[in-house]
Amino acid sequence: MVGSRGVFRRKPVEEIASEHEGELSRSLGLWQLTAIGVGGIIGAGIFALAGAVANETAGPAVLVSFLLAGIASAAAALSYAEFAGLIPKAGSAYTYGYAVLGEIVGWFIGWDLLLEYTAIVAVVAIGISGYFGFLVQQLGFHLPPWMLGAPGTGEGHVVDLFAALLCLLIAFLLNLGIRAAARFETFVVAVKVAVVLLVIVVGFFHVKTGNYTPFFPYGVGGAITGAATVFFAVFGYDAMSTAAEESRDARRHMPKAIVYSLVISMVLYVLATLVLTGMQKYSDIDPESGFSSAFASVGLSGLASVIAVGAIVGILTVMFTFMLGVTRVWFSMSRDGLLPRWFAKLHPVRRVPSRVTWIVGAASAVIAGFLPIREAAELTNIGILLAFVVVCVAVIVLRYRRPDLPRTFRTPGMPVVPAVGVLFSLWLITFLDVMTWLRFGVWFLIGLVIYFAYSRRHSVLNRGS
Repeated sequence: MVGSRGVFRRKPVEEIASEHEGELSRSLGLWQLTAIGVGGIIGAGIFALAGAVANETAGPAVLVSFLLAGIASAAAALSYAEFAGLIPKAGSAYTYGYAVLGEIVGWFIGWDLLLEYTAIVAVVAIGISGYFGFLVQQLGFHLPPWMLGAPGTGEGHVVDLFAALLCLLIAFLLNLGIRAAARFETFVVAVKVAVVLLVIVVGFFHVKTGNYTPFFPYGVGGAITGAATVFFAVFGYDAMSTAAEESRDARRHMPKAIVYSLVISMVLYVLATLVLTGMQKYSDIDPESGFSSAFASVGLSGLASVIAVGAIVGILTVMFTFMLGVTRVWFSMSRDGLLPRWFAKLHPVRRVPSRVTWIVGAASAVIAGFLPIREAAELTNIGILLAFVVVCVAVIVLRYRRPDLPRTFRTPGMPVVPAVGVLFSLWLITFLDVMTWLRFGVWFLIGLVIYFAYSRRHSVLNRGS
């Protein structure tokens, strides 16, 4: 059972794939999985980030920024797709790293993702709360200042109540059972895509080709720098892959869902950026509400409210996908004994990890309610990029170590494509600021203490040896 008795011990891939059958409810079909992936990818990227990058960094070449980011993200996505068909289990990068590179590598990736995914849920909730406050004011209502933001974000602010309640709402939805939760997610994603298509179709008739000149106002370097910024708008499939154990036919459906969700999202991103920079000169685009300012510039300001509603709906699905991701990683780590098995207890009827879902809901609610968005955002990014590195390295190692394993999907261009994913992720890590590294270092040290004090001894592999 044990590949090594030290911290790099591994389970055979065949053993992982056959374990724990029937624990989680296998309810998700191909298009529900794809909707969860699209829900995690498309969010602030279209409704906020595209305008900011176009105005400040890349100009009309924001299109190139998204294409470069999409190509780099695809390198990691194809690696995830191979693993998802090979090891259709909850845990995603944690499980893949554990199986190929060893227990301590899997532990640290899982430990990092617990913080990163929870923080993403909180950051997104704060962003939605800002849109919500704007809409409420537009309708003529005035809410008391104490509930409008975290301490220090404005006069009289005590808590961002709406953001905190949103986190608890998503936890409630996930606890209804994966089938009911996925139906909700699929419906909301459909609404989001419809709003994006509406924006693209209406905006197309107001495009002026002269706005595309100059195409590279900040130089080619500006487009490349923009790619580093928008890269964080082209992942989400990684969190979706944690639902592999809840797919009806994970070996066939998970690789397809990962690829489909990225392709659909990239097509929408490219079309949206073309419309945005064609409707309005890049230098006039509002960095905070790009599409609203673009439509107002052509006399369609009434559509701005529709866009604001679409932004709220669109970003809500990101919360769902990443809370699903963090709860499944936590559940998988607990089931493997690296965290107390109490957390791996499933609801007897709905077959979902209720305990960890409510804990994550409460933790993200506290972060969203009491931390300014900038401080909350500093908790994200580095863990996900490291997960990409681990998965891309692991898919290369396993392909050469175990070429005989039956794979329903094979990453093309081996080993060049995964290597591109590794290099691009490491390059992006160099853009992260000092505070991000400091917070990561503290979290890493806490994880190191927990692993050697508890996880190493209680690991299922340790007991098995």
